[in-house]
Amino acid sequence: MRDTSDLPVAPTSAALPTGGTVRPITRWGTAVMHRPARPVTSYDEELATLVADMTATMYAADGVGLAACQIGVDLAVFVFDCPDEDGLVHRGVVCNPVVQTPEGRDRRLDDDDEGCLSYPGAFVDCARPDRARVTGTDQHGEPVVHEGDGLLARCLQHETDHTLGTVFGDRIAAKARKKLRKQMEAEAGSYPEGWPVGAGDRPADD
Repeated sequence: MRDTSDLPVAPTSAALPTGGTVRPITRWGTAVMHRPARPVTSYDEELATLVADMTATMYAADGVGLAACQIGVDLAVFVFDCPDEDGLVHRGVVCNPVVQTPEGRDRRLDDDDEGCLSYPGAFVDCARPDRARVTGTDQHGEPVVHEGDGLLARCLQHETDHTLGTVFGDRIAAKARKKLRKQMEAEAGSYPEGWPVGAGDRPADD
């Protein structure tokens, strides 16, 4: 499992919930992955349980972020635990996210590898702005703001996309999508149906 416990933590980070249940990750092609999610309107025990399950699933899958649609739930919320360019770890829950990226002269694209837990085992370059800022609310309904660069910027954009029904495969050229599909198919045996349920019971890949 990915371990960020030894890295410094951003002051805007919040402790992620514990005690959740690992759920199977929903794959691309499932309808819930390709339509805008419903906004979060109730900050109740059901949402708390969902966010805890999302966190447990993200960690079991060794991910840096996970949206509700990735466990089959049609709600606009994601969790993340991700370092920025300087290795500063950012953690949080964002409901109803709105992403902002630089424009004009400040806009610079980072063309780097990107993958998705809902299309596991495959990575291709995907150009995205090198900084991002996300606003929304946490699981208690309190306003939150998260921003940064590097992998964090990519994560915030990627997870917000999920709440809008967009997968990163929608953002790349046909040739890159073909490469991505071949990689995913080649690695399919490592990600059986139901993954990552039970992943902690299997030896980690080298």
